[in-house]
Amino acid sequence: MTFDNNVLRYDEQAIMRLRTLYRQYGYSQYRMSRFEEYSLYSENKAFLASSEIITFTGGGGKLMALRPDVTLSIVKNTKDSGEMKKLYYNENVYRSDGHELKEQMQVGLECIGDLDIYSMAEVLMLARKSLEIPGESAGNNAVSCIDISHMGFINGVMQSENLNAEQSAEILKRVSEKNVPGLNAICEQLGLSDRFRERATTLAALYGSYDETFAGLRSLSDNKETDAALHEIESIYNVLRRLGTEQGINLDFSIVNDLNYYSGVIFQGYIEGVPTKVLSGGRYDTLLRKFGKSYGAIGFAVYLDLLENLEPPRAGAEVDVLLQYDFDAVPELIADAVNSITATGQSVQARCGDPGDIKYKRIERL
Repeated sequence: MTFDNNVLRYDEQAIMRLRTLYRQYGYSQYRMSRFEEYSLYSENKAFLASSEIITFTGGGGKLMALRPDVTLSIVKNTKDSGEMKKLYYNENVYRSDGHELKEQMQVGLECIGDLDIYSMAEVLMLARKSLEIPGESAGNNAVSCIDISHMGFINGVMQSENLNAEQSAEILKRVSEKNVPGLNAICEQLGLSDRFRERATTLAALYGSYDETFAGLRSLSDNKETDAALHEIESIYNVLRRLGTEQGINLDFSIVNDLNYYSGVIFQGYIEGVPTKVLSGGRYDTLLRKFGKSYGAIGFAVYLDLLENLEPPRAGAEVDVLLQYDFDAVPELIADAVNSITATGQSVQARCGDPGDIKYKRIERL
């Protein structure tokens, strides 16, 4: 039986195409339970997109939680074998915005093992291609882009001054806000060097394509950690260029994630017409160390629920056949008619009386 894309919902088409894309590059599907022990999430709240966790009491009195995140479950349940694992998922996550429970569909992937440049570049390439699929499924060519940062570079800049955790957090907050006046003010307040102020404010303001911005980043690098981060970015971009996915790749070092979890390249994805990021990912080796695991990991998630603005008005047939019958029709005859229609691979809705708002290609009456 084949699926008619005119009948499939827009988000269903997107999920099917994303799954096909990930399988094409050797990723296998990972399935998991809808809930985990609450402690998994409470101990890693800074890693979660939302701090609201929905809990219930399970068997034996254990406090359980509806899954608010997929990556933590994968990390917890993956063995520390060193063998490369390439996994994708499409799963619902459950979050509260403080007012109501929301069930949200996430599609994403994780690459876990001894990571090299190609492995990281492949994940970024798949993230870039993942942003093109929702627009195609909605029947438009919405412009999309991936913005890249690197926690190693940011950490290297921050370590050039003797800052405590609170001071670092205040500076990084202003960098993430692109708040240059605020950065100048706090650097003066803390008595930080002119060189540090220059680097921090340049990082906050820097944004553009690789070709436009990479030379400016080089001028900010003056230690081994920042040099290593730039070498990694350059190497990844060269692979992306070879893979034909260098367009729509920008550098944006106002993207800052928690150093307690992320250790390398991080990125966010945007689609024209959607007012917030629809994809988020990065390398999170530091999270794995918290679980006593020695390998590396990089991945991303696409938030399909945010893409509803791309969906066009419904048009065309919802079903191939509307089977209309009277109230006193013989049920067995209705069943025979439904069977004969579905046996040909067509969709059908059997309905008594008025067809209402249902869209159909043709109508049959008993």
